[in-house]
Amino acid sequence: MNTQQLIKIFLEKYGEGRHPLRVFNAPGRVNLIGEHLDYNGGYVLPAALEFGTTLIIRDRDDQHISLASTNIPYEVTLSMKDAFGGKSGQWTDYPVGVILELDKLGYKLTKGYDLLYHGDIPNGAGLSSSASIEVVTAYALMSMEGHKTDTVEIAKLSQKAENLFVGVNSGIMDQFAVANGRKDHAILLMCDTLDYELVPFETGSYKIVIANTNKRRGLVDSKYNERRGECDQALEILQKEVPSLQYLAQLNPDQFVTLQDSILDETVRRRAKHVVEENQRVLDSVESLKNNDLEAFGQYMNQSHDSLRYLYEVTGDELDAMVEEFQRQEGTLGARMTGAGFGGCTVALVHENHVEKVIEEVTHHYEVRTGLKPEFYVCGVGQGVHEVKEA
Repeated sequence: MNTQQLIKIFLEKYGEGRHPLRVFNAPGRVNLIGEHLDYNGGYVLPAALEFGTTLIIRDRDDQHISLASTNIPYEVTLSMKDAFGGKSGQWTDYPVGVILELDKLGYKLTKGYDLLYHGDIPNGAGLSSSASIEVVTAYALMSMEGHKTDTVEIAKLSQKAENLFVGVNSGIMDQFAVANGRKDHAILLMCDTLDYELVPFETGSYKIVIANTNKRRGLVDSKYNERRGECDQALEILQKEVPSLQYLAQLNPDQFVTLQDSILDETVRRRAKHVVEENQRVLDSVESLKNNDLEAFGQYMNQSHDSLRYLYEVTGDELDAMVEEFQRQEGTLGARMTGAGFGGCTVALVHENHVEKVIEEVTHHYEVRTGLKPEFYVCGVGQGVHEVKEA
């Protein structure tokens, strides 16, 4: 749906008004490489996508906030005087949480607003539709109120809104990539310190193909906690050898080789090995991108999936089947799971001349192997949150 169509819907819903409309957009995101490193002091390499959430907003003449979406029928008008009535369990909790965080930071709204959201991020695909809503809300309201839009601060307050108001214990990567992404760049991000570097990611004739396995991710929470616990065990053991060690990812692979025998439990040792080697893979993959070597980057993607499969054990039959089918297709440079695992999505780099055939072949073989029907999203690297000026 284009901007003019959305403006038409906005005016049909809220009526003509004397105040001008403004249009903002925030993308979805995908993590290209660097899985289960955020809580281990390592680097991640997310990128903003070309699809996301568009927000049309206009001043009101009263102290009310109206929230509506083209995607979900639920809409509401809330009074600013009664703190918006608290949590509702609806999608509107995301923007309301952001407004409350803005208020805590001293960015109190001076007037009411009408807001209409339109998302073209597939629901449930793990591409951060919630972070996109949060970030576009914060950026738009701060712009409307005349405040400086610091995208790092916007990422932090958006994460707090999701953690504290919505009640989802997400890390910072999603909001950070959505707020700070740049077209044709990935973000090398240290989640612990928020130090980051924009890395050129010009895919040229290659497309990012994201595939949703449509496998329900029932194990994620329990296994996530289990893996964190195993990493904590490894760290505690290694700290006896290296007292200054704060995170597993602070070790390089050579250092780990000299220390690994102190971890007697083989499973715990494998978890730590993944963390150390995956962190190095992220750094190596960044060098390959700086050298415009997409073939090397694709190999790092493949190695990352193998590590997540055999060392960290968070893939599962469906993700493995999807990745294997991508990897055997002509035109694919690399493929891996992305996200927490046990279902969700894979990401692959596929030559534009082969995309249609690859999707056809992968769909057929994946359905035969799993009985599930996958979904595919083909895109490039997009821009982080911004105002759409041509509106």
